[in-house]
Amino acid sequence: MAARPAAFLDRDGVLNRDNDFVHRPEDFVWIEGARQAVKRLNDAGHLVFVVTNQSGVARGLFPIADVAHLHRWIDDELKHIGAHIDAFYVCPHHPTEGKGEYRIACDCRKPAPGMLLQAMRDFPVDRAASFLIGDKDRDLAAAQTAGIRGVRYAGGDLDALVRRILSGAA
Repeated sequence: MAARPAAFLDRDGVLNRDNDFVHRPEDFVWIEGARQAVKRLNDAGHLVFVVTNQSGVARGLFPIADVAHLHRWIDDELKHIGAHIDAFYVCPHHPTEGKGEYRIACDCRKPAPGMLLQAMRDFPVDRAASFLIGDKDRDLAAAQTAGIRGVRYAGGDLDALVRRILSGAA
């Protein structure tokens, strides 16, 4: 199978408003242009991955099953416009605030690149043509360590940013 470019998207703050520990569909508010951005990436032939730290699981605020349910809902919402996420990668750990099995320093919590590297093992990713869109320094650090370009999302229409990236203008 031929390698393909991939778009790695942080979730909270990029696809949805970061309203502290979003884990239910009723609390999920799409960022302007986010659905259209995913569709544009799909249509351009990119693999699309969500890579998200979810310390609310580690803190015992909600179970990992809630995150999985929300991600199925996101993908169902995207299907209404002919879009999809190829895979969701979640880090449920936190090195200091976690409880029980989730209180660990892991290689998947951004700024570590573990989720990105796992996606690259699971799918045929062309690193040179791939990028990550994130809203925090830790997102961009994970991209750099994984050997892909990091692009900061600073608000506004996410689809406009994706158009600029795909055209080479961003």
